Amino acid sequence: MKFETFKPGRWQQRLQYKSFEPVPVNHDWQWEDPQINVLLESANRALGELNAFSLIVPDVDLFIEMHVVKEAQTSSRIEGTNTGIDEVLLPEEQIKPERRDDWREVRNYIDAVNYAIAELRNLPLSNRLLRQAHAILLRGVRGEHKLPGEFRTSQNWIGGSSLADAAFIPPHHENVPELMGDLEKFWHNTSATVPHLIRLAISHYQFETVHPFLDGNGRIGRLLIPLYLVSNGLLAKPSLYLSDFFERNRGSYYDALTRVRLSGDLIHWVRFFLQGVAETSAKGRDTFGKILGLRTDVEQRILTLGKRAPNAHTALNILYRSPVLAAADLGRQIGVSVPTAHALVKDLIRLEILTEITGQGRDRLYAFDAYLDMFLEPPAQGDATSLTSPAH
Repeated sequence: MKFETFKPGRWQQRLQYKSFEPVPVNHDWQWEDPQINVLLESANRALGELNAFSLIVPDVDLFIEMHVVKEAQTSSRIEGTNTGIDEVLLPEEQIKPERRDDWREVRNYIDAVNYAIAELRNLPLSNRLLRQAHAILLRGVRGEHKLPGEFRTSQNWIGGSSLADAAFIPPHHENVPELMGDLEKFWHNTSATVPHLIRLAISHYQFETVHPFLDGNGRIGRLLIPLYLVSNGLLAKPSLYLSDFFERNRGSYYDALTRVRLSGDLIHWVRFFLQGVAETSAKGRDTFGKILGLRTDVEQRILTLGKRAPNAHTALNILYRSPVLAAADLGRQIGVSVPTAHALVKDLIRLEILTEITGQGRDRLYAFDAYLDMFLEPPAQGDATSLTSPAH
């Protein structure tokens, strides 16, 4: 199948609406557009550099956790869940009651990512794995009644308040199992000579077009990206997440997907996707570089603590995973008494490593600001969205 002559599918008349029935994707793909080759080379190079960092950074898993937190917060924000990354790191009892539903949705996404990545050791990338992650995503939150862990058995839509005014209506639910089966075969079709990033771009488009779940399609579709990269050995660790790029370019993202469905313009979508991989990989590489610099700096500071330095070093490793916590929690994880933990926190404040962030006399929380700031960069304002309502 050539990109230039791609026919994306057909509109099928239903009783009161038309659903879009996409064509299968499990076959060879070719293209003549030279810019795709240039972008593919750039994306592969940047991805390789990012992967190299994840291989050489000592204790890299400490830092991967914050990448997952950032992805969960950003991916959920695209779907209308408004929880700041610093808020995500707080325990539930610290969250205002009216904001706990959003907090739980983001925490569920973190659990879903961590589960799916770990499960790749036991399962190949598959619909089964995506359904398991989906069940975790909707556990005990607003979408818990929308068939968690199961493909939909009714029609859904994107944009608008109903089928009557929807911006896009995915395929009929009876066709979802066959289309998702075809997509799974495409992931593992070794006879199809398609570069991985091209295969992934097509897979993300097809997943979002099929929209196989009643809720959570955007988040699971974005989770598919690191799962594919890790399962195929392009990344040793799940360090690439495109949600930040998609959010900053939200209008362009939805427009690129829509152009494929309406006019078969797969070239535009693949270019956009590859650009996202290249930019996000470069940004991730730079973040790892900053982390290494910060780590060297703070470890030099704690050497001044003498006999207390080992506990401070252990505390730092905890803070790389959870950069916002209470003194008692820090002490519990290190295995020291509460008074010793408070003394350690005072040392870290004096060394300008920790900052007290609540201003309270009790139940104080402390933040590893220099590290947290690397993940708190406000996203650039992208253009207006083409599909303004969350997916149903």
